[in-house]
Amino acid sequence: MKRGHNKTKIIATLGPVSSNMTMIKRLIHAGVDVFRLNFSHGSHEVHKQTIDLIKQANRELNTHVSILADLQGPKIRLGEVLPLTVLKEGDTFTFTTHPGIGTNQMAYITYPNFPKDVKAGETVLIDDGRIELKVIETNRKDTVVTQVVFGGPISSKKGVNLPDTQVSIPSLTEKDHADLMFALQEGANWIALSFVRKAEDIIHLKNIIRHHGYHARVIAKIEKPEALKNIDAIIDATDAVMVARGDLGVEMPVEIVPFTQKELCRKCLANATPVIIATQMMESMIENPHPTRAEVTDVANAVLDGADCVMLSAETAAGKYPEMVIKTMVRIIEQAEKDPKIYDRKNVPDKRSKTYLSDAICFNAANMAGDVHAAAIMGMTKSGYTAFMVSSCRPKAPVYIFTNNPEVVNILNLLWGVEAFYYDGMKGTNNTFREVQQHLVEIGRLKRGDVVINLGTMPVKEMARTNTLKISQIL
Repeated sequence: MKRGHNKTKIIATLGPVSSNMTMIKRLIHAGVDVFRLNFSHGSHEVHKQTIDLIKQANRELNTHVSILADLQGPKIRLGEVLPLTVLKEGDTFTFTTHPGIGTNQMAYITYPNFPKDVKAGETVLIDDGRIELKVIETNRKDTVVTQVVFGGPISSKKGVNLPDTQVSIPSLTEKDHADLMFALQEGANWIALSFVRKAEDIIHLKNIIRHHGYHARVIAKIEKPEALKNIDAIIDATDAVMVARGDLGVEMPVEIVPFTQKELCRKCLANATPVIIATQMMESMIENPHPTRAEVTDVANAVLDGADCVMLSAETAAGKYPEMVIKTMVRIIEQAEKDPKIYDRKNVPDKRSKTYLSDAICFNAANMAGDVHAAAIMGMTKSGYTAFMVSSCRPKAPVYIFTNNPEVVNILNLLWGVEAFYYDGMKGTNNTFREVQQHLVEIGRLKRGDVVINLGTMPVKEMARTNTLKISQIL
């Protein structure tokens, strides 16, 4: 099912208002490419019901919408707090690692090593930074004393951010590990790891996935300044990057976030790593049928920055207008994609790379498509490698990818400008090219007379790295 003309993909979070078959199908028709399940909320039973509905919708609509499982990560929270509790500027407030009911003088924090990790002078933020405190002292055992810098009301289970502290909690918690195994068993295509700090966090997660025989790809959520210090290694290690602007904007000065977004897009594009822009993109549409002008500009700028995907959270999970949000986003993306500056990146292959020759073929295919005004770039792949490399060049021509791995079809739905198809014919390189071209003609993607750039492997049955480029015309 062909939906719209946008090359930048849309990720929508499913939640209470959208986890039903009727709304899932409407969202797919409207333009959703990836459904996100937020494992900070909901039981495995609820998530399984949602996953089953997505799979059923894909079968009935003949689509390949991806499933993204977003792990909670080491989220630090307050414990229970008395109602109507307010912290006042200048007051002393104590955190304890012993559970209990919190007051305006002391509250439980769900981070056992907090007293050991924190230092005097460091900042503590509560409720997305609405409350700010400064550490006065710690007994390095079970108590941390702070002073309120900016006060206000606090309530139970509110999140706590520690922008200055080297947090010792692992990125993959026990809860995350249980959620991960469930998501893999249920067929999630992408796993998002929260609060990534270093490349080893990603490598550890990938090793677990591989050890259990699964092929899901990994998204590194960039939410902490520590991750930015190690960003090059993280981008090399991960399959995709998410610029999670919510926690990132709490953990670092907000005025830096837009420039961080642009820099991460630049680095990811240069490394052929998909990049997702997330958080508060259309937040006013949780309650209103139309976005603010600032939100429209934000989505358009993400497209112009080179994002592979833009992501919606509460807008589609709990908002009043989930379908309208998607349709609005599609219109914004299509308008932004009229700007010629986002196309035809001249990527240069790295001679030190093990895939240098294949990289060169993919990059030159994208360049050549523009030179000969190709109607499409068509690739054969087993791992999805060809799609990642060609997509990163941002060609104007549509990218059609054929694979004999059904899991890869759904994985590739997250990539900019890529439409993937399942194909297991493999009848020799030239015959295979002709057969898939004919399929694209039959479904209306190509027409007679079109010029096509073909990428594949010769001999095709080996399905090794891309080593063949052929220009052909549909007869």
